[in-house]
Amino acid sequence: MSVEIKVPALPESVSEATVVAWHKQPGEAVSQDENLVDLETDKVVLEVPAPADGVLQGIDRAVGDTVTPDDILGHVEAGAAAATDDPPAAETAAAAAAGGQASDDAEPAPQGGEDTAPEAPVAAADAEAAPAASLDGLSPAVRRLVREHGLDPARIESSSGDGRLTKEDVLRHLERLAEAEAAPTAVTAPQSAPAAEAAPLGDRPEQRVPMTRLRQRIAERLVEAQQTAAMLTTFNEVDMQPVMDLRARYRERFEKAHDVRLGFMSFFVKAAVEALKRYPAVNASIDGNDIIYHGYYDIGIAVSSPRGLVVPVLRDADRLSFAEIESQINELGKRAQQGKLSMDELTGGTFTITNGGIFGSLLSTPILNPPQSGILGMHKIQERPVVEDGEIVVRPMMYLAHTYDHRIIDGREAVQFLVAVKDCIEDPARLLLEI
Repeated sequence: MSVEIKVPALPESVSEATVVAWHKQPGEAVSQDENLVDLETDKVVLEVPAPADGVLQGIDRAVGDTVTPDDILGHVEAGAAAATDDPPAAETAAAAAAGGQASDDAEPAPQGGEDTAPEAPVAAADAEAAPAASLDGLSPAVRRLVREHGLDPARIESSSGDGRLTKEDVLRHLERLAEAEAAPTAVTAPQSAPAAEAAPLGDRPEQRVPMTRLRQRIAERLVEAQQTAAMLTTFNEVDMQPVMDLRARYRERFEKAHDVRLGFMSFFVKAAVEALKRYPAVNASIDGNDIIYHGYYDIGIAVSSPRGLVVPVLRDADRLSFAEIESQINELGKRAQQGKLSMDELTGGTFTITNGGIFGSLLSTPILNPPQSGILGMHKIQERPVVEDGEIVVRPMMYLAHTYDHRIIDGREAVQFLVAVKDCIEDPARLLLEI
């Protein structure tokens, strides 16, 4: 029986999606609830599971196609899993036979182009088998790239501190492989037609790549913020020594007690919440001719992901402990890297914090995240000479930036809000005493 694979109901305010990856090809066996295809919306990547056990009968929508809810993506022949056992066996036998031939001809192969053809299936089969045992823990996008290109995850350099592989790590690895292969080709075969055609490009190559839906949405929202809000940024600087001393004193005990690292972000979330309580206009938003004052504190934390910048939200941040804030930020960051954030986790924030300091930014003017009216920008901690009690001393200083919507937030409130954040960071006891 043929079962349709349909586009599921999309999140609210999302009307369409783009097919970005099929994880199975027609004729391959599938298991019920196994991820078959990834759909990218302007906010999240949705996984479409197999509706039944069987065989993928056909694909109706290819990668790059735009789809809407209830569109048919393909068909699964339910209950036909057993029937797919024989063809792969035959393919395996054929590959083994070709492998034997390729093995016998291994030495003379470089001397003739005809020997390259039978080697390809063997290479592909070996490549798929090699990393199979080490695919656990990889995100769907990374797992697909590893399988498609026959890569060994153990040989791919990770850019994250915990050794986790991202899609960007795999793409960077593929680029290095391509460069390594291209270099000898240009030397040994300069007379080939492809090399001659590529020559006019010289050192000025160009590549046209369509924007992803998320990148398009980011662009739209940034332009919308610039066009609709009266944005202004005020700056201040904060001495990070008190927080750094507190972290150094309790870091190990905190990690043992809560099984999470004590970072700087939890201090700034707590400080921002305290400042928002004092200046509610910064936590408000505009709806037509009305101002909506939010009586809760849902703090968005800007996170860089392989797909672009996303802002997952800490719900009711005022009710969270330091450990809960750090734990949730850590979990949301991992889910962002894996492309598994839900729409609920990305919508509804009342205020945003962004940390450009992790990339080395010393100062910036962050852009509002509509319909929010305020965003706090953190930056790099840098030792600078400052004057204390008439003496010049060296302190670890950070510039803070507060961008706000001047339509509902006056300059006085914006400056006082930022000073309140500064006071809480420079005297962390205020966060515990709420003063």
